[in-house]
Amino acid sequence: MRVVKVKKTVVIIGGGAAGMSAASRVKRLKPEWDVKVFEATEWVSHAPCGIPYVVEGISPTEKLMHYPPEVFIKKRGIDLHLNAEVIEVDTGYVRVREKDGEKSYEWDYLVFANGASPQVPAIEGVDLKGVFTADLPPDAVAIREYMEKNRVEDVVIVGGGYIGLEMAEAFVAQGKRVTMIVRGERILRRSFDKEVTDIIEEKLKQHVNLRLQEIVLRIEGKDRVEKVVTDAGEYRADLVILATGIKPNIELARQLGVRIGETGAIWTNEKMQTSVENVYAAGDVAETKHVITGRRVWVPLAPPGNKMGYVAGSNIAGKEIHFPGVLGTTVTKFLDVEIGKTGLTETEALKEGYDIRTAFIKASTRPHYYPGGKEIWLKGVVDNETNRLLGVQAVGAEILPRIDAAAAMLMANFTTKDAFFTDLAYAPPFAPVWDPLVVLARVLKF
Repeated sequence: MRVVKVKKTVVIIGGGAAGMSAASRVKRLKPEWDVKVFEATEWVSHAPCGIPYVVEGISPTEKLMHYPPEVFIKKRGIDLHLNAEVIEVDTGYVRVREKDGEKSYEWDYLVFANGASPQVPAIEGVDLKGVFTADLPPDAVAIREYMEKNRVEDVVIVGGGYIGLEMAEAFVAQGKRVTMIVRGERILRRSFDKEVTDIIEEKLKQHVNLRLQEIVLRIEGKDRVEKVVTDAGEYRADLVILATGIKPNIELARQLGVRIGETGAIWTNEKMQTSVENVYAAGDVAETKHVITGRRVWVPLAPPGNKMGYVAGSNIAGKEIHFPGVLGTTVTKFLDVEIGKTGLTETEALKEGYDIRTAFIKASTRPHYYPGGKEIWLKGVVDNETNRLLGVQAVGAEILPRIDAAAAMLMANFTTKDAFFTDLAYAPPFAPVWDPLVVLARVLKF
């Protein structure tokens, strides 16, 4: 008896990391299915995290695409539509604005992978020439072109989060005078505890005019941006970067009646299914749960976005797999000072009602007798009741192996004793015999 394969049509809105991961997974498992991806820009499988490095000039713009469109079209058989903006979503079809007009396409399965957009402050002057966001690869192209055509010496960064910090580095490295204006009392305040951000702020202040607890009132200029005015002063600006946060693109999902979660992003279950049958969401547009607290969270980061797309594609194609959630693991740097975290900060743990203890240590990345050792600081947060490790933060040098090891520990519900006895590698060129992460576990006690 011959098995008849039923061909299905999968429509994916968004050709970024999550969208192309979902599309590729469906085609791998169901090569006979029709998989259509609609991407509003001409960039596909793009890497927005690389924008600061293109602006700095250490990476070519074209490298911001992980694979060129031809790979997905010819090698993977995906029906990829670029410069194709989905303008309407309804049961069984989408309407798309393309170069040759508007068209409708039917779907059996639908994936929202249309990401997030910058939160632009509602102030005068944001539309002036020379004012940019740093959200998508076209922004990097626009910033580089503007710098080539105009004299840029004074740069103002509005915002003290990850993008603000990385963009500040991009301009400092080019010898620009950089002012960073932050509304809060410190940078990265939503992601790290104060003793951790104090260390990177010290480095930042050596190279940047850091203005904390100032509110931008307006941006001024005639033909192009000339200055930024705050409630405490004004700052010359040849170029302005608005790094004031992002918001999930949920408008199309609302058209279909998809449930929006408590975080403001699209609600999904562990299969990345939404509240509407045969409709999925993945990446920066979707919320998930926190591995430690179990609470709903929106963590718009590239690694979970890629995995969400993989999970959505697998489940659409009939191979059940669950997304376990996120820890919010992140890492970035300013010049030679790195900063990263995984799991809960002290502030977050207290807010969640945990009875905790913490430790903050300073260590070296090498034995004292081996050259090249650098300073590293680690902070750990532990549940007093269970001794379970809840979170680790790091700042200084060579933090990535410590943060990644800590993330694995958190995923496996390690206690401080488990962390202490983890058999980490050692040799003088790489680490001290007591790795800083093991020392942290020892100081936290068990």
